[in-house]
Amino acid sequence: MNWSGLESMLSGVNKYSTAFGRIWLSMVFVFRVMVFVVAAQRVWGDESKDFVCNTRQPGCTNICYDHIFPISHIRLWALQLIFVTCPSLMVMAHVKYREGKDAKYVALHHGSHLYANPGKKRGGLWWTYLLSLVFKAGFDIAFLYILYRIYHGYDLPKLSKCSLDPCPNTVDCFISRPTEKKIFMLFMVVSSALCIFMCICEMFYLIGKRISKIVKIRQDNERLLFAEQHELTNMAPPRSQYRKTDPTLSDSQMSLNRREKIREGGISTTL
Repeated sequence: MNWSGLESMLSGVNKYSTAFGRIWLSMVFVFRVMVFVVAAQRVWGDESKDFVCNTRQPGCTNICYDHIFPISHIRLWALQLIFVTCPSLMVMAHVKYREGKDAKYVALHHGSHLYANPGKKRGGLWWTYLLSLVFKAGFDIAFLYILYRIYHGYDLPKLSKCSLDPCPNTVDCFISRPTEKKIFMLFMVVSSALCIFMCICEMFYLIGKRISKIVKIRQDNERLLFAEQHELTNMAPPRSQYRKTDPTLSDSQMSLNRREKIREGGISTTL
């Protein structure tokens, strides 16, 4: 399988990913793809050839091997890597769709852009990116569960007993280099668990950043609304311009005040 082609295809996702996404992609290619290509394939290359059972009954060894290894670790990990890396292509496809849509909009509206930055995680692209993280973590979890169910744990026994037809009785079967294979299997399991952890961290980061942005927008809107209301109250004339009448004054006191004002006005005119 040409893993370099997949690596070059997914390297473009880095510019659309967060820091957690870049770390995840580096872990996939350094700790999983490279170990898979360089070492794991060679370690499991002799699993069928060097599988030995203490019987000469024709077909017994093949049946026991198929029972103990329903699916090869190498093929299972190859499928896992393909399924895990494919969701990143969803993000690239969405970005390419945005770029094409923006190019058509520019051609129709003479230079004005539909997206300021087609690769910015907003709107539908944010949901696509979050969905790709869910798929990546889900595929890793599913394959870890399949590996656990098929082999009854993450262990390779040095001795396996088989009593299936056409074996004449219960025979003992041995795999080659079980300790070395167990170490590589645990390494791939731990690498998958770390990738799942990075995906979960990136999900929390994206959701937390989105929530904080929404809260900040609401606070800014509340401040603008408060400023507008405060500005309108300042534009109204001050209350000191309006003469207030004390409602507790009686009619006689009010008439007396009026007479005093008239007298003062008459005196000022005579002067």
